[in-house]
Formats: sequence, C-alpha cells, structure tokens
Amino acid sequence: MTEKLSQAARDAVMEPLLQSGWTYCEDRDAIRKTFVFENFVEAFGWMTKAAIWAEKWNHHPEWSNVYKTVNVTLTTHDVGGISALDAKLARKMDVLFGEA
Repeated sequence: MTEKLSQAARDAVMEPLLQSGWTYCEDRDAIRKTFVFENFVEAFGWMTKAAIWAEKWNHHPEWSNVYKTVNVTLTTHDVGGISALDAKLARKMDVLFGEA
C-alpha cells in the first residue's frame, strides 16, 4: 500500500526532482512542473508515453496541455499528499522529456 512520504524520505527523494525543475505547490501537498516542447505533436506524443506509464502504475497525473506546453501536478489523492508514486512518475516524465 502506498503511504505519504515522511519528511526524511521526502527530502531524499525530492532533492533530484527539485533540481530538475519540479516545485512544491503552495496551496497543497503536491509537486508541479511545466514541460515545453517544440510543437503540439511532440507535446501530445510525450503525454501519450507518460499516460502509458501512469496507467501501468495506476497513478494518474493532473495535467493540461495548451499547444506545446504541458503543465503537470502530481499528488497521491489516496494518502492526501506526496508519495513514492509521485516521485516515480516525475522521474519517468523527466526521462521521457529527455527522449522527446
């Protein structure tokens, strides 16, 4: 079962993500990042790849897409905050972005 990260675990897991551009949301226990692509097709293709992983892990992002920009927010609703699943999906999104 997934659980909310302790402060010590959060510090360890989040440090590399914060360095790659993820930020904490001010209004809730979540992280967010904006991904900007060359065009709509690249943005949509990246979202499709990320969606496959999200479905595989049964952990779905809150996201929106306008033309070549994708805004992502990750939190684990079942635990009321950030879990290891959020960090895992954030890392995968970063990897997929590097492949775009």
